[in-house]
Amino acid sequence: MKKNTFQDYLPFIFLAIVAIIGIFIPTLPSFANVSEYNNADIAWILVASSLVFLMTPGLSFFYGGMVNRKNVISTMVQSFIATGLISIVWVVVGFSLAFGKSVHGFIGDPTTFFMFKNVGSGAPWSLAPTIPLLLFALFQMKFAIITPALVVGAVAERIRFTSYVLFMILFSLLVYAPIAHWTWHPDGILFKMGVLDFAGGTVVHISAGCAALAGALVLKRRKDHVEKKELQPANIPFVLLGTGLLWFGWFGFNAGSALGANALAASAFATTNTATAAAGLSWVFFDVIRGRKPSALGFCIGAVVGLVAITPAAGFVAIPQSIFIGFIAAIISNMAVHWKSKTSIDDTLDVFPCHGLGGIVGMLLTGIFATKAINPGGNDGWFYGNFDLFKNQVLGMLIVVGYSFVMSIAIFKLIDFIHPLRVTEDEEALGLDVTQHNEHYHPALLSVSDNGFLKEEDELIHS
Repeated sequence: MKKNTFQDYLPFIFLAIVAIIGIFIPTLPSFANVSEYNNADIAWILVASSLVFLMTPGLSFFYGGMVNRKNVISTMVQSFIATGLISIVWVVVGFSLAFGKSVHGFIGDPTTFFMFKNVGSGAPWSLAPTIPLLLFALFQMKFAIITPALVVGAVAERIRFTSYVLFMILFSLLVYAPIAHWTWHPDGILFKMGVLDFAGGTVVHISAGCAALAGALVLKRRKDHVEKKELQPANIPFVLLGTGLLWFGWFGFNAGSALGANALAASAFATTNTATAAAGLSWVFFDVIRGRKPSALGFCIGAVVGLVAITPAAGFVAIPQSIFIGFIAAIISNMAVHWKSKTSIDDTLDVFPCHGLGGIVGMLLTGIFATKAINPGGNDGWFYGNFDLFKNQVLGMLIVVGYSFVMSIAIFKLIDFIHPLRVTEDEEALGLDVTQHNEHYHPALLSVSDNGFLKEEDELIHS
């Protein structure tokens, strides 16, 4: 057992300080203005919040199934631990930074809801008047949880666990919260520009995708990537399971963003499923015409790209147009993945081509296909004669891409200065499951026997 350093004690010390501060936060009566709430809306957003939470373990299976066997557990826990880590960050100050009293449209006042002060007893959020403010804060918490978890896929198999934990905290405070404030707070700079993002294509996927690209560039390439070794996914059934959980949970992500049990939620639900179906098929069929076999992995990745692309548009576009959004987003991401494979960029699980570009495509197509016929609170897009919306979407996209990429590079470099980002060569060779967590992934391996049938063999891991 290694000797602990002061850095090893810091996470526990910080958590202990937060826990002790919580003792002294005044307790106020809960749920003021009960007569103003709608019980059906409350019930639906409770369900939607639970569905969005389910997406993070789904993402863990999705990512875990695609990495090398010696890094399955490490990749999964790096995503899944966000459920605990960001939950605490959000309660302490994250919700205040994203939705607190606006400071010139750039960030929320951190004291507004510090330690969820007044969240249980405050007036409802202005854009969600029929549900308690606490429920709105919890729904938004699930978005904040999954966003830094998405970045894991780009830096998998080589990032130190403790360094990634610190990245999640800093990313949540310095990237996610400001962009959420700009986009979803009525006084936010992008909101006032008229930028539309129904459920997080900009706030979640573009920000995470650009952070992923930044991380891949700062961490540089894995040894296996330099040597051009073709590593097989550890567990395709994990990927299928993860995709199913993501697809299921995404109904809460998009339909829940209507913030009520209403027709808009039903429309967002329908566009989400339709775009996802089209994207999964588009990816597989596009692979076939390029000479590849249709694969389970291809359909899963395509479906996730469709989920990403429809996210900003879900409550603003009609169902027929959602087919095109899913169809074209999958082709663009597929081509980007192919192009990236010919470069020296080591984005392990193609987070930027799938989430970053998927979010960009969805955001731009929202500027084309959005219509007030679906959502009177939105705007008409370029397809319906309003070029201004498309122009605003382009400008908003550029702002978010630039900010997230530059700030994420700064965060990664700062962490590397404080504490090494990357594991050693020996640790990378042994795998992060053993070296970071002292845990082992022991799947049953299938091999072909002499008579041509499959047989199971227990995998032995030597460290």
